[in-house]
Amino acid sequence: QVQLVESGGGLVQPGGSLRLSCAASGIIFRMNHMAWYRGSPGKERELVATITNGGTTQIEDSVNGRFTISRDNAKNTMYLQMNSLKPEDTAVYYCNAGGKVIYSNGPYHYTPSEHWGQGTQVTVSA
Repeated sequence: QVQLVESGGGLVQPGGSLRLSCAASGIIFRMNHMAWYRGSPGKERELVATITNGGTTQIEDSVNGRFTISRDNAKNTMYLQMNSLKPEDTAVYYCNAGGKVIYSNGPYHYTPSEHWGQGTQVTVSA
């Protein structure tokens, strides 16, 4: 019953921008921690960014300063704004909803749930 639908991917030149969306249904969206992951051939699926139900964000070092995660609870939608894109950003980007947040020594750790979207392809190439 939980459904996550990613959109906004496409082909873009290096230095360009894209905004990805993840539309959620079947959950109380405002209460769920959310995350973006990405995967590509030769690489395991990796965490990109997270946002808690309270709006706290964590961005992975590989994209920090270029990517921004946000959410609009009124629209049940999470976003990933991607700027200054590089070829190494090429991947399928996936939405995860309802993961577990564990606090330790400051930064929190996000453990994904089994609720994934189908993914949206981002290709960065000249």
